[in-house]
Amino acid sequence: MSGNDAKDEGDKGRGTAPDSDLSARLKRLETQIERKRPSASPDPSSRSGSSDGPSPLGRAMQLSTEFIAGVIAGGILGWIFDRFLGTKPWGMIVFLMLGFVTGVYNVMRTSGFSGSRSGPDDRKGS
Repeated sequence: MSGNDAKDEGDKGRGTAPDSDLSARLKRLETQIERKRPSASPDPSSRSGSSDGPSPLGRAMQLSTEFIAGVIAGGILGWIFDRFLGTKPWGMIVFLMLGFVTGVYNVMRTSGFSGSRSGPDDRKGS
């Protein structure tokens, strides 16, 4: 006989009603949450941006590599030109500038900012 005997005796008829009411409210809440939650993709490893192309970090690495490759190629060609023709600083200067311009052009072409467009808009006639 605990101190809650009187309380237990008074709740005998209502003991199951609050539990079923609570279960019903919990089910309603779960269905409301499921309706408002956006549908999750079936594969957790696939991200929403992966189907569109490379990640932003991969894109940045590609663009920086395009630019640096142009400058390095221009520097190497300028050094070779100076070495064999004896035009000490001028070949390096000119070819570094050409490498810089080529690097900028490659970045613009790769990123889509160049003026030349190839695609369905270039059709002639029909």
